[in-house]
Amino acid sequence: MKEYTTDRLRNVALVGHQGAGKTSLAESLLFNTGAITRMGKVEEGNTVADFDEDEKARTLSIYTALLPIEYDDHKINLLDAPGFVDFQGEAKNAVRVSDAALVVVDAVAGPEVGTELAFDFAGEFGLPVLVVINKMDRENANYANTLSALRQRFPTYRFVPVILPIGAQADFKGVVNVLTQKAYMGVGKDAQDVPGDLADDLETGRLELMEAAAEADDTLLEKYFETETLSDDEIQEGLRKAARNADLRVVPVFVASGTHSVGVLPLLDALIAFVAPPSERPVMVQASRDDEPELKAPPQSDNGPVLAYVFHSHTDKYGTLTYFRLFTGMVKPNDTLRNLGRDQDERMGNLMTIRGETQIPVEVLHAGDIGVVAKLRDTHTGDTLAKGIKQFVTRPRFSMPIYSVALHPRAQSDSAKMGTILTDLANSDPTLHWRQDPAIKQTILEGMGGTHIDVAISRAERLGVGLDMSVPKVPYQETVTRQATAVYRHKKQTGGAGQFAEVHLRVEPIAQADGEAEAGEFEFTSEVVGGSISQPFIQSTEKGVRQVLDQGVIAGYPVKFVKAVVYDGKMHPVDSKDIAFQIAGRGAFREAFEQAGPVLLEPIMTVRVVVPEENMGDIMGDMNTRRGRVLGMETEAGRSVVTAEVPLAEIQRYSNDLRSMTAGRGVFTMEFLRYERVPAQIQQEIVAKAEKQKEEDA
Repeated sequence: MKEYTTDRLRNVALVGHQGAGKTSLAESLLFNTGAITRMGKVEEGNTVADFDEDEKARTLSIYTALLPIEYDDHKINLLDAPGFVDFQGEAKNAVRVSDAALVVVDAVAGPEVGTELAFDFAGEFGLPVLVVINKMDRENANYANTLSALRQRFPTYRFVPVILPIGAQADFKGVVNVLTQKAYMGVGKDAQDVPGDLADDLETGRLELMEAAAEADDTLLEKYFETETLSDDEIQEGLRKAARNADLRVVPVFVASGTHSVGVLPLLDALIAFVAPPSERPVMVQASRDDEPELKAPPQSDNGPVLAYVFHSHTDKYGTLTYFRLFTGMVKPNDTLRNLGRDQDERMGNLMTIRGETQIPVEVLHAGDIGVVAKLRDTHTGDTLAKGIKQFVTRPRFSMPIYSVALHPRAQSDSAKMGTILTDLANSDPTLHWRQDPAIKQTILEGMGGTHIDVAISRAERLGVGLDMSVPKVPYQETVTRQATAVYRHKKQTGGAGQFAEVHLRVEPIAQADGEAEAGEFEFTSEVVGGSISQPFIQSTEKGVRQVLDQGVIAGYPVKFVKAVVYDGKMHPVDSKDIAFQIAGRGAFREAFEQAGPVLLEPIMTVRVVVPEENMGDIMGDMNTRRGRVLGMETEAGRSVVTAEVPLAEIQRYSNDLRSMTAGRGVFTMEFLRYERVPAQIQQEIVAKAEKQKEEDA
């Protein structure tokens, strides 16, 4: 592969809903530019982009694939991002390092959830958006309806058709470029005259282009008002400015068929024309991770400082490949860059670009390019690499996990390696998290959905760790509702020195505000007077009480928001010992706790559900069955939004249920809100289950 300087580079994120045909379109672009000699198919598992074993097995894009395309003396770094909502972290990072988002929309289904996410991501990073209406060859494909649906769904954007279809469905055979006023049949290599039956559509399209171009430039706008026309060159220049300026929200619209290679070369011409080179794009940076981000245009020069952002890591049994976007400066093999977040140097080693899984060595990466390096010591997705500058590239903000599983190693050897492998997976994927939860004594893996977690477990197995999954226990808490006292005497005589301790103990609830403790989650105090228990044995009593807190009293869950007061007791001058008062403290606390109106607390989550309007009734009814409290309903861009408070116990598998209820068109977010008392009937069931489990384990 030849060298490409900054002005000859284009970085484009290929995004959109699952099944819109992104990978097939990318395959067609690669084939028709000579990068590959045979077009693969997603369903056959032989496309360049979907090379991972899980992607082949699921016929689903899971990871962002880097696909450099050489065309017309330019290199277009196409980032084919997953459309499945579980893998939105991959898509968001792809958008983060691109200079434009090419949103692929199905000509039959129209805009869907993944389309909205793509527009959201582009808006978050200030990226211009281009749209290609794909699959125009499919039965029921309708260009006009899809364009109308886009305008309705995204009313703040201005959709301007640049490429029009010639025919539709089985008769889709070419495209018309409104700008050049030429037709391009098939792949679009040679220009022809526009068919006569498209003359009216062409005239309407030219008028839309002219208006959009005029509004992008004050000089052109003034001329347009005066003459009501612009030259071809003026339209092209104005539209280029409009398309490259995200603030104007002008979206050029193209059409194509990826599987039949119709209109793909005009699409590549458009990417070169309407996507800005990296030198024109400012980048969001921070002086430190704690500072406010600022939009800054660092010197886009090979001679300037080096600033790079790691947006993807791919780990397999051979090691880790690190994908990075070079925002400024120039990098050569064996250069040393500083990982700013970890404050350590990284030797870059052999530089390469990658087309799918095919590694292509490069001798230099110019400012704005995307590269790959192997065997970095401790650099992960989201890190900034730099030289001569100390600014962090701002990371994306990712949604909180909405799906979790408890992990169980299959063998002792798996247990030893589990933590290391899970850490590697989480370092590669910022939407994947794992932790040891002491409250429920389980290892928890969290992600964006069931498929996301399944893929992570499958990957862990290929890396050498066998893991089984189960639904996590709900992290309930135990507390009391009133004051109660207990007297507990521990006496043990075995022929020699004995054990003796008597503890008088009171428990009472700690006042809470909005579900949170005002004075801490547990307090222990002493009201002992007259020396009935010495200070060392009071400390022993506290030690015994605290031993109960983690294991609970009524159902095995941690004790919270409770105050324990030792107010009297007795000791023996010979037989009283530390262990005796620990045992008496435990016993007194348990007995008092059981008399103090013990209750379970459960985590309550704030849930925000976005669904098509026709699904609103189903969602509302379903929330009622989950003990949910609906806080509000609103409409955003033709979709219904329901906000509710729901117990975690009722919503642990909601992503699967929502997908079923809405045919995959609904999405939701979930965040912890507070703890609330569990209803009495449900508490009885939980306590009974805990007692049965305790008997089985005994």
